[in-house]
Amino acid sequence: MKERLTLNKKEQTRLIVLNQLERREMNIDKGALLLKLSERQTWRLLAFYRQEGAAGLVHGNRERVPANAFTTEFKERIIELAISKYAGFNHSHLSEKLAECEQICISRSSVRRILLEKGIRSPRKRQTPRHRSRRERYPREGMLLQTDGSPHDWLEGRGPKLCLIGAIDDATNKVPSAVFQEQETTEGYMRMLEDIVLKQGIPLALYHDRHSIFELSENILPSLEEQLAGKRPKTQFGRLLEELGIESISANSPQAKGRIERLWGTFQDRLTSELRLAGARTMEEANRVLAWFLPEYNRKFAVLAREPELAYRRPEDGFNAEEHFCLKYQRVAGADNVVRFNAQRFQILPGLDRLSYARCPVEIQLRLDGSLAVYYQEKALDTQIAPPEATLLRKSKSILAAAGTKNRTYTKPPPDHPWRQVRNPV
Repeated sequence: MKERLTLNKKEQTRLIVLNQLERREMNIDKGALLLKLSERQTWRLLAFYRQEGAAGLVHGNRERVPANAFTTEFKERIIELAISKYAGFNHSHLSEKLAECEQICISRSSVRRILLEKGIRSPRKRQTPRHRSRRERYPREGMLLQTDGSPHDWLEGRGPKLCLIGAIDDATNKVPSAVFQEQETTEGYMRMLEDIVLKQGIPLALYHDRHSIFELSENILPSLEEQLAGKRPKTQFGRLLEELGIESISANSPQAKGRIERLWGTFQDRLTSELRLAGARTMEEANRVLAWFLPEYNRKFAVLAREPELAYRRPEDGFNAEEHFCLKYQRVAGADNVVRFNAQRFQILPGLDRLSYARCPVEIQLRLDGSLAVYYQEKALDTQIAPPEATLLRKSKSILAAAGTKNRTYTKPPPDHPWRQVRNPV
């Protein structure tokens, strides 16, 4: 039986870097930078790896019982007292009684951990109240926009369930843009923000929840390039905010972005009635109703900002919205200058600056209208659909040949056929 060794994510990252050091694909300076260790410690770690393999990366204290750990008998005594003599005591009260009456000095957190391991919870359930206070609005329009999505039966059964994606200005309560989408997606937020940038300008900050559209999980490790650049991996929408210079602020609770939460309550009352009155049944019809509903809403419910100047920033000259409001993916061109993306193959044509882009890292931009563009060093490349693979061509020919001979009939030769006769050698 071979021993099975399990490495955590930190040890797996170290294994990748050490393999590259062993193959001399990376020098020790770069390896120490990626491992966040000194060069001396990196050499020691590499020596352990050469001597013991992947097992040398495992910490020596793994699966070793600490010297100050509670014994099984001690834990069983605590559990027995908690369910018998001190049944109904909360964790704090129980730890106090154990010290007073049983001469067992143990902290409340340790008592709680021991009891929770057996599924015994504290009988008293109380959440400490949090003090909340209303903050002042931002002084200028465009300094902060609160954004969110509201999945709701907006059409009241007349059509599909939709999600309304919108934003509200913190200073004036204006709704600069909103759009109906089938679901809460990155493309929906991009369409909403693109409409704001083209009509109003670029806001200074965007306030949102911790949805995966805005933030990646902390468990996702950065790539080697991101580690060398000292950057954290970002979502597509997070990358867009960074390109536009918009500060991304995450809310820790729904109450923190209460302005847009109250907006959805108003919309689910008023906008739903307007959609019912207009007889909207599809997403396109709902967006047409929304186009004239928003100006009416802003005229009735918007307030004046403390400072009349706008904080929206105008885009720079030559700003191309399609190059920012899109999904960007990194690819490497093949030796034949062909780039693959989603089962599609694009042939990069020679340009004035460069004749060949073989083995070059390129960027695929998937636009909101479904079109694709290939960029190299922020310059658009001329492309065309590449011819199919040779294997696919042979397969298609065999399919066509089989289709052409589908109605042909074959007969089996009889036993006395000349082809079946065995000829004696001379």
